[in-house]
Amino acid sequence: MIIDKMVVRFKDKSLLKGETSDFSLHKSYFSMKLLNGKNVRVNIEKMKAAFLVKSFKGNKKYRYTYKDVIPDGGTKVKVEFMDGEVMVGYNPYDIHGYHGFFIEPADLRGNNKWVFVVTSAIKEFTFM
Repeated sequence: MIIDKMVVRFKDKSLLKGETSDFSLHKSYFSMKLLNGKNVRVNIEKMKAAFLVKSFKGNKKYRYTYKDVIPDGGTKVKVEFMDGEVMVGYNPYDIHGYHGFFIEPADLRGNNKWVFVVTSAIKEFTFM
């Protein structure tokens, strides 16, 4: 069982930090154990995105540049969220038919390893 550190941002701008071992593209929810030890069930459609992170601490001053090339990373894409945030990364999977899709951010120095983007939270999606 793989345990991932995850930060979940919701469409209402709230967020959760914790760990999960049951996230799946094929489910509409997953469970998280929050940093305070509480277990919660997360509805994917209420999310903006789930960030699989290297550290919960992160660096709030870090500004992503999205200029790294990821060989064999899949298709390079640009995502603009409804709230105006823009993210560039690589999508190695078919993006149709689920609640969302994964991208690997094109900035390897940032804190995000992978981001699960919820389709209903997107304003614009562009292949680059």
